[in-house]
Amino acid sequence: MSRHGRKGGGAKKGGNRRNENNITYACPLPILLEPTGYKSTKALLGLFGYSSNRIVHPHVEGIFDHASHSVWVKKSDQAMLLWKRGFFGKGNLSRSEPSWLNRQIHQREMQRKGGMTAEEITAKRRELRNQFKLDRARAIAQAAEEAEAAFAERGIIVTETSVVIPSGATWKPSSTPKDRAVEESSEPSLNVTEPIEAEPEEEEEEIKDVEHLQLTLQEAFFLIWTMDCLTVLDSLTNEPLSLQQIWNQFQNSHLPATTFDRTLLQASIPNRFDNPFLINYYVYHHYRSLGWVVKGGIKFCVDYLLYKRGPVFQHAEFAIVVCPVYEDPKDRDSSPFALQNVDPFTWSWLSTINRVNTQVLKTLILCYVTIPALERVQMPSLESPSCLTYYQVRDVIVRRFIPARMRD
Repeated sequence: MSRHGRKGGGAKKGGNRRNENNITYACPLPILLEPTGYKSTKALLGLFGYSSNRIVHPHVEGIFDHASHSVWVKKSDQAMLLWKRGFFGKGNLSRSEPSWLNRQIHQREMQRKGGMTAEEITAKRRELRNQFKLDRARAIAQAAEEAEAAFAERGIIVTETSVVIPSGATWKPSSTPKDRAVEESSEPSLNVTEPIEAEPEEEEEEIKDVEHLQLTLQEAFFLIWTMDCLTVLDSLTNEPLSLQQIWNQFQNSHLPATTFDRTLLQASIPNRFDNPFLINYYVYHHYRSLGWVVKGGIKFCVDYLLYKRGPVFQHAEFAIVVCPVYEDPKDRDSSPFALQNVDPFTWSWLSTINRVNTQVLKTLILCYVTIPALERVQMPSLESPSCLTYYQVRDVIVRRFIPARMRD
């Protein structure tokens, strides 16, 4: 038997969907390689170790939002380009892929046909589940009252009551609170003998796409510096920012400030190696350069999730927790940043986060990032991304040990 449970070369479950995903998400990065020249030219260049392919960089524009510490890509075609070529960002009105417009169109079509969308079906099931819990709790309370009344009157313990406690197999839903509210607010029925004038059909308004792709600062800088396919505009002036301005503003956005101050972004504030943007970007760049698709992992109490190909192909296999380590402990005393996971973990915290990720079949990795000492590295190196060469990373895998299951 094969791995997928089918012997021989038969069709596999979900094969059509898998083939469509392989075509749609064939490019792991936004850049493309286009062949140029004749076959003879390619063969001649190949002998000397050169390639005749031409690198094509797409042009994408984003707006740096200071309040949310993110970059917004508002054009839908550019947003889908970044999503389909590397799974960058997420839709602000969606869980991951910016699909709000398609969901709205599908919902309108289902309403026209008298059906329900998947989201509406899920909401209906949750409503029925809550009603079942309320009916069951009400029946248990009534049975307890009857038993207490019988004990008070006759002094006996009643094991059976007239109240039937519903179960998942026997319970039938009555009208939900939402349906009752609709019935109460409905108008009296019209007399069928009176002629009813047909109301003119109103033209449906075109649905405007109000969703945008939201990039983290790490994703945006990777597309700017490494891929050279993103131009960032200032949200206040709508002017393109230079690489040096982006480098400074992304770091200044992590400075502790109670309110947004425009002068803070324009001031020449000295950078530090323990800036959260630099630490998180180094980790993001490290795994991205090794071929992993890196996404946020706040849902599982971690910093990043690592996908082999992307969210549409399989679930994330590894969960990353970033652990900064100061090369010189004195730098921590003078730091304006309160970095997370600098102090040693408690066993309860480590066991909890490891159990959460084990339950969802993810391997927990503690990524220790060594912050270079200020005494060893010259400060002018922080003025450009070349300072990233001074960082070091070390991965430690944490697994749960279950004695009853791991004897073999």
